[in-house]
Amino acid sequence: MAGIYFHIPFCKQRCSYCDFFSSVEIHRKEKYVDALCEELSDRKDYLREPVETVYFGGGTPTLLSSADFEKIFQTLHYIYGEDKTREITLEANPDDLTSDYLESVRRLPFNRFSVGIQSFNNRELQLLNRRHDSQTAIGAVKRLQRAGYDNISIDLMYGLPEQNRLIWEKNLRQAIDLQVQHISAYHLSYEEGTPLYGRLKEGSVVPVDEEESCQLFEILINTLTSSGFEHYEISNFARAGYQARHNSAYWNGTHYLGIGASAHSYNGISRQWNKKTFTPDYRTSGVEIETIDAKTAYNDFIITRLRTMKGIDLNELTALFGESRKAYCLQQSKKSIANASLLYENNRLRLTRKGIFISDSIFCDLIE
Repeated sequence: MAGIYFHIPFCKQRCSYCDFFSSVEIHRKEKYVDALCEELSDRKDYLREPVETVYFGGGTPTLLSSADFEKIFQTLHYIYGEDKTREITLEANPDDLTSDYLESVRRLPFNRFSVGIQSFNNRELQLLNRRHDSQTAIGAVKRLQRAGYDNISIDLMYGLPEQNRLIWEKNLRQAIDLQVQHISAYHLSYEEGTPLYGRLKEGSVVPVDEEESCQLFEILINTLTSSGFEHYEISNFARAGYQARHNSAYWNGTHYLGIGASAHSYNGISRQWNKKTFTPDYRTSGVEIETIDAKTAYNDFIITRLRTMKGIDLNELTALFGESRKAYCLQQSKKSIANASLLYENNRLRLTRKGIFISDSIFCDLIE
C-alpha cells in the first residue's frame, strides 16, 4: 500500500516560525488545483501499489473550496480506480472550520482532520502570528466532533520563548479535555529566514534553555501517556487504534507520492522533491532526484525505524541489508545499550525513555 501527499501552499498570512513553502496569492488557487491534477496524471506510474492514504498539507489546505477538492478527488479516482484508501486527512486552520465550511465538505471523503492549534495560550498564539485565538481553536474541535468526525489530531508546540511548565501543562490539559484521538507535539525551532529567527538574532526573544526543554518534553510524555495516549513516535501520541497511517509511511518505509510545489516522494529506489517555486501558470517548476544507494537506504532505515516505539527489527534489517550491517548496527549499539538509552530484546532495538532525549546522538552512532 502507498500514500499520496498534496501540498497546498496558500496562506492568508505567514506564521512567524514557519519555513515551509507558502504563498499568499490565494486568488491563484484554482490554477494551482488544475496544476495538481495535471501533475497527478503525469506521475500516475510512480506508485506501483494501491493507495491507502491521502494527505492534504500546507500551507492551509482549508483555503480550498469543496469544488476544488472535488476536482482533485475525481482525478484520483480516474487514475487509481477502485477506492482502497483507508485514511484521508485534511490539515486545517481552526478559524477556517466554520459550520458552513464543514457542511460544504461533508460529502467529501475526509475521515481525519489535523488541526494546527499550536497553543491554547493567546500570548503564544500572537507570538507565532497565528490567525486564531484559544476559544476559536476549542470551538473548531467541538464543531468537528458535532459534525460526526471521530478521528481528530491537533498540533501543539513547546519550547516557545517565555513558555514555562505551568503554561505547557495547561495547554496539554486543554488538549486532553477536548477528547481528541491524536496529538502531535513539536519543539519550536528557529528557522533561518523566518520572522521569529530575526527576532532571535536581534535579541527580542530568548529561547528556552536545554534543561527547560527536556523538562517540557518530560511533562509532555508523562501527561499524555498517563491520560491513555500511546507514545508511538518521538513527536506523536495516539489513542489506541488512531495512529496516523499516512505519517507512519515516513517511518516504516511505505512508498509515497508528493504532488505540488516542494512536495517529496519516495519509491524505495529514489527520493524526489519538487522545487519550491511555481511556473507562471502555477505548475511545479521542476524536480530534483536523489538515487538511494545501499548506504543511504541503511541510514534511512535506522533513523526512521528508531523514531518509533517498535524500533528496529533486526530480522528486517538483516533481510534488507545483510548480516554484516546487522553486526555493524549491534556493535555500534553497545554503548547505548550499556548506558540504558537503547533496549535490546526480542531481536529488536528501541529507544528507552532516557534514549529519546538523546536520540540524535544515538542515530549518529548507528548510521554509517
